[in-house]
Amino acid sequence: MKFKNYRWIIVALLFFATTINYLDRQIIGLLKPILEKEFAWTETDFARIVMAFTAAYAIGLISFGWMIDKVGTRKGYSFTVIFWSIAGMLHAVARSAFGFGLARVGLGLGEAGNYPAAAKTVAEWFPKKERALATGLFNAGTSVGVVVALLMVPVILSKYGWHEVFWITGGLGFVWLIFWLWLYQVPSKSKQISKEEYEYIVSGQEEIETEDDKNPVKWGKLFSYPHTWAYITGKGLIDPIYWFFLFWLPSYFASTFDLDLKKFSLELMIIYTATTVGSIGGGYLSSALIKRGWETIKARKTILLLFAALELSVILIQFAGNVWVVVGLISFAVALHQAWATNVFTLPSDLFPKQAVSSVVGIGGMAGAIGGILFPILIGSLLDKYKALGNLEAGYNILFTICGVTYLVAWLIIHLLTRKAQKLSLDELS
Repeated sequence: MKFKNYRWIIVALLFFATTINYLDRQIIGLLKPILEKEFAWTETDFARIVMAFTAAYAIGLISFGWMIDKVGTRKGYSFTVIFWSIAGMLHAVARSAFGFGLARVGLGLGEAGNYPAAAKTVAEWFPKKERALATGLFNAGTSVGVVVALLMVPVILSKYGWHEVFWITGGLGFVWLIFWLWLYQVPSKSKQISKEEYEYIVSGQEEIETEDDKNPVKWGKLFSYPHTWAYITGKGLIDPIYWFFLFWLPSYFASTFDLDLKKFSLELMIIYTATTVGSIGGGYLSSALIKRGWETIKARKTILLLFAALELSVILIQFAGNVWVVVGLISFAVALHQAWATNVFTLPSDLFPKQAVSSVVGIGGMAGAIGGILFPILIGSLLDKYKALGNLEAGYNILFTICGVTYLVAWLIIHLLTRKAQKLSLDELS
């Protein structure tokens, strides 16, 4: 059977993979109040566990990005999902902060392959005018995964315990794998895609790629171009902020507003649902500008500047005393983050040939993970300091201020690096 819009089925697969990816990584943040009591963790202990994940994530990104460009998306994505699903389930057997750290290392290594594989898939299946929207749709899985975690964890805890949370959620990746192997091939090999859709995809791309293509790109040469450093900046400075929102928000609401994380949390549900709106909306806005005739990079940077300016609103959290005002401000902030992230994710496919996309995404993701290693050091020490002073909320307020300003700094660097940027050819990278 031939489908007229099969590329959107592919996006659905990417969306569900990303959903499971973020479901698995979010579990420990929701279980933090339970686990820190059982194992007597400090804020610094938890920060080290997060750092173990992000350090492994950095290594995994650069390794899996290279590997996926070598073996192709079908095989590469399959391997990474198997890897992280097994690691997710192994959290259930951890009995100390060190044990959880080891499990997080495995999870970080495996989960790192998701974005390089997804970005390469979008580059294979979509013309450039639709890539931001496609990226926004699959990137919405980051927030949906967190929302699903908020729903699943209390239910599983009410019937079983925290061990079963890891066993059950970790097994979902194997369910996804069945559908991926059944439905996915590159467009040139897919039996489900119609001739009209194939021609539409190819007409909006610079080159055609198949799973049999060899990788002629000289990996080290990527670092000689400002294009790569622009993406490194967008990921390196901003990814750690979302991980802060991801791993520390449950604890922030528990300590500041006495939120019971063993029960359904409407506050967190609203916040993480807002990220879905930002992800899809951010992709739609830049795609709309491109369809109106804007130059691709100009459209991306204009939208990024808008979101960076609006992100300053997160600083106002320190002046809000009402929980629902805080929920509103954080919801707006994380929605803007996802809108920003969606447009940054499209930069590799905007600036590089498809044969290099996964590698560039891996390099940028590694930069984000390195930032994710360093930022928790500040977070843990800062929160422990203010907790000892009996004013933990002040520590969070400092962190929110840092988060608000960083987007504008990142945009300025990206702008300077891409003022005269043109899409690189495969010959330039060979």
